Order: sequence, then C-alpha cells, then structure tokens
Amino acid sequence: MTDTTRESAASPTAWVRCEGCVTLVYGKRFSRALLVCPDCGSHARLTAQQRLDQLLDEGSAQPLDQVDCVADPLGFVDLRPYPERLAEARASTGLAEAVLCVRGLIEGQPVIACAMDFRFLGGSLGCAVGAQIAEAARTSLRLRIPLLLITASGGARMQEGVLSLMQMAKTAHALAELDEAGVLVLSLITDPTYGGVAASFATLADVIIAEPGARLGFAGPRVIEQTIGGSLPPGFQQAEFLRGHGLIDDVVQRGALRPVLGQLLSLQHPGARPAAPATSATSATSATPATQPHEPAEQLPKPDAWATVQLARHPERPTTLDYAAHLLDGFHELHGDRIAEDCPAVVGGPGWLNGRPVMLIGHQKGGTELTERQHRKFGMPSPGGYRKAARLMRLAAKLGLPVVTLIDTPGANPGPDAERGGQAVAIAENLRLMARLPVPIVAVITGEGGSGGALALAVADRVLVCANAVYSVISPEGCAAILWKDSEAAPTAAAALRVDAEELLRLSIVDGVVPEPPGGAHTDHSQAAALLGDAVTAALAELQSWEPQRLLRERGGRFHRFGLGTAPSAGQGVS
Repeated sequence: MTDTTRESAASPTAWVRCEGCVTLVYGKRFSRALLVCPDCGSHARLTAQQRLDQLLDEGSAQPLDQVDCVADPLGFVDLRPYPERLAEARASTGLAEAVLCVRGLIEGQPVIACAMDFRFLGGSLGCAVGAQIAEAARTSLRLRIPLLLITASGGARMQEGVLSLMQMAKTAHALAELDEAGVLVLSLITDPTYGGVAASFATLADVIIAEPGARLGFAGPRVIEQTIGGSLPPGFQQAEFLRGHGLIDDVVQRGALRPVLGQLLSLQHPGARPAAPATSATSATSATPATQPHEPAEQLPKPDAWATVQLARHPERPTTLDYAAHLLDGFHELHGDRIAEDCPAVVGGPGWLNGRPVMLIGHQKGGTELTERQHRKFGMPSPGGYRKAARLMRLAAKLGLPVVTLIDTPGANPGPDAERGGQAVAIAENLRLMARLPVPIVAVITGEGGSGGALALAVADRVLVCANAVYSVISPEGCAAILWKDSEAAPTAAAALRVDAEELLRLSIVDGVVPEPPGGAHTDHSQAAALLGDAVTAALAELQSWEPQRLLRERGGRFHRFGLGTAPSAGQGVS
C-alpha cells in the first residue's frame, strides 16, 4: 500500500486501492482486516503505534523513557541540513525517533516491545534508535522480561556517519547480554528490513518470524542486481524465500501474530501459564510405562530381528509431527539453520507436554506418500538439519527447557551436497553440544535408529526405544554387503547386529522399552502417542530435580561406560 492509500484507510467511508493487486477495498473492511488485502493478502505497512495497538493487550502499554543523544553529531548537510529532516520527520509522524519502545502484555504475557516506524527517515538506524534499543534490552534484562523487536528499516542512517555504524555493535552487545542471562528475544520482521538493522538486532533473536511478503536482507535488490549485472529470482529476500532457505523460523499472517507471540512468550515464565489439559491421546488409554532397565530383558517378547526391522520401517508408523499433534499443546514448529537451509528431514519446536514446556526435535520421514517422503529426504538429514537441531537445543538450554528427541532415520544424508556442506562436522558438533547441554534430554528411538545420523540426536540422559524400533551402527543390508558379500544376507546380519529392543536393553544401550499397540505403532497412532507420552513424562519427572552438574556428570558416565570391562548381563541395565 502507498502512504496515500494508508491515510485514506483511516476514513470509514474511503475506498482503498491495494498496491499488490490494484483491487479497491472498502475502508472499514480494510481496517477490520488489520490493513491486509482480503483479495490478495498483501500486508500494508503499519505505523509503530498501529503495530503496538494491534499486538499488545488493550491498555497495557507503558512507554519507556527516552534516551538523550546528540541530535546532529556530524553537522551533516546534503540537499538540506540534517536537523531540518529530523524536525520534518518528527512533525509528520508524531514520534521522537524511528522506534517506539514500551512495556506491556501480549495475551497476558509480559514483554518489552520495540516497534520501528518506516515513515521516520526510512526507519534508519541512528544513534537515538540504537540507544533506545539498547535501553529496552537493559530493561528486559533487569526485569527478566522477554524482548520483542519489530523491525522496519532501510538500513543505517547516513547523516550520522560511522556513529550510525557503531549502533550495530551496540545493539548486538545488548542482545548478547540477554543471551547470557537466559532472557528470550523475539524478532518480527516487517517490510522492509535491510542494512544495519538486518545485520544486527533483527537477526540475532532466538526466534525470528516474519509477515508474508516481508523483505529482509543486508543489501537491497537494486544494489545486488547492479553488482551481478543480472536479475534476481522471483520472491528473492521475501519472507517465504527466507524460510525456505533456513534464515527465519516462520511466516505468520498478521491476524495470527498475537496468539503465536503469546505462546512463545509463555516459554520464559512457564509457571505463569495454566497447565495444559490432557490431550485425547494421553487420556484415551491406560498406558503401560516403559520397561525399566532393572527388569530382565528375557521377559521381553522374542521377536525375529529381521521382522522387527521391517516393522521399524513401516511407512505408516507415526512421525515426529504426528506425535507432536497428539501429545503437545501449543506446539509451534521452528525452521532453519540460520545459515543456508531448512532441512525438511528434521523438525522441531517448543510445546507443552502435560503442562510441562519442552523442546521437541525429531526426524521426519514423511508418511506414506512417495512425494512427501522424497521431500523429507526419507528422514535422512543434511548438515542443515543437524544445525537446525543444534540451534533449537541451544535455545532450550537458554530458556531451561528439557529436550525431547524422536529418532527415526536410516542415517545421515549420503549425498555429495551433504558432504560439501560438512556432514561429518555437523554430526560431531551435535554430539559435543548434547554432551554438555545443561538441561534434561530424553531421546526415544521410534523407528529406525541408523548409525551416526541417529546418534546425533541421541546423546541423552535417558534413551528409550519403542518395542518395534531398531538401533544399529549400519543397516543390515549394508552390513551384509560388506561382511557377507551378499546383501541377501540382511536377515542374518540383523540378528548378528543385535538391533532389536530386547538386545538393546540387555546391552544397556537403552534405559527402557516403550510398549506399542498390538501389531505395531502404525496400527493406532493415538495409542502409540499415549504410550510414548507417558514414558517421556515419567523420564522427565525423574530428571527434573537434577542440577545441571549432576546431569552432565551422569550423562558423561553413561556413555563412558560403553565398551569397558565385560558386556552387561541380561537386564543389568544402567548402573
């Protein structure tokens, strides 16, 4: 929408022309739709005050104090003196600067919110904007209230020269302090967000969401096209493009922003959120707890190893997203490794398991449709998938959330692109990260646990396995081809590798076995989820009182013992 169009929307009888589809929209309808075109979905720009009015609970906003800054540090003059431009911007917007900072509530959750206004010198980052953002971050730190950054900017303010550049470092330092203190930072990208804002506080948040079509980048498209001497692909730097390339977590329609932000803000103070009601899955069945390590492995059923492999690979077994839908209240999937990609073979995000906030991360094979399984790379992550998982684990550690991982993968992606992207390094980094993550970790092998690709999500305090899942150093087919010189010997290799739940429990590789519905998890997703949810809840209940030092000590000892001395006897479990 143009500025003229937005101004006309203020009149209840005005007709508004959408800049996106050139359709005329009745002014009242346009206002009720929060300045979103009902025909094409184009999101018009909001002022900083409009943005805060839309997002904050009514009557909750309390302005933060202004920070005094030098008004014209360089005595800058272009076609007009800089002080004249500032005075004009202040008169036309009613704002002291290009950002408005307040303390308030969103869906009852406390927040410090900073909303930028593109009308004020293009939302440019000058000394006053940097000072206000930094002061808002300090207020957030002092009160331990999450910080919400709502960005709209063309970049650094040229009239303030290199002092404007320094605001990037100032705001980055302020957000680093929030990281160290474990205070949540959210970023809402609105159109446009470029230059120094994009390369500092806008993209340093724990969770980055964007409105549809919002553009984000360091250099603008015209600069890039002039540099490369060519045109850019459609949608380049827009929100949907950015999510597909792993740079933001999600794209959210304007009308859905309040509940999404409210859910995310509730992660900072879990006790302030009412306990989630039991889901239909957890209440529909009287779930049997996971088999405990001290129970003799001989009491478990004696399945054929190869038959178990086939069940573990059944295309109708529940996926991570299936389990999330059945078990978690308020689950919100987060996307991307913030570097280059959003690997679809790994999914994850925060949610509430029986009233407890957790970070769920897992492999995603893709269900029964071949096209979906191909899209999900058959659950074989690229390096970006492991980097995404690592990012979510770091966020969980920052907020003190337990991590739950669901493992179902043939192994890491073996393609040349994955190797060029540093597959081995990505897996190794996850192993190191999980070894020292200072929050409880519960891992469940729900289907295939293939090699290092599985272990990269399984360095946990408690490792469980579903009754018809498998865990192995290599696929039975691969082992047969290498050692038997015959891939047809896969059933023999499966038995020799001891891949099934009974053997995994006997070897103390797993701490418990999660029962499955008769016939396997694929026969009843709801019951399978209830059984898994009960097992994970019990494991988390055991670990919740452990101090970080004990978690790290016990976790290290758990893995240190493997392969030392004699093999554990049947049912010996973890000492």
